[in-house]
Amino acid sequence: MEKKYIIILNREECIGAGACEGTDPENWTMQKDGRIKLVDSTQEKENRFVREITQEEYEQFKTAAIGCPVNAIHIIEKKTGKRII
Repeated sequence: MEKKYIIILNREECIGAGACEGTDPENWTMQKDGRIKLVDSTQEKENRFVREITQEEYEQFKTAAIGCPVNAIHIIEKKTGKRII
């Protein structure tokens, strides 16, 4: 399956509200420091984690990103680089 989107988590912005984990616990887990972890992600910078996803995975990640009260989760269209959320 083609990876069409990139999920970006900025852990520095995370306040630990847990909305993402509440909507999708398979892909988001709360850590001991009170901030979220993006499962199966790669650390790109100190507090920036990325993961590529398919079109089929998009809706569940979109719900998590929209639910984040501090906008610490972003979705980028891989082909164009356009920020969707």
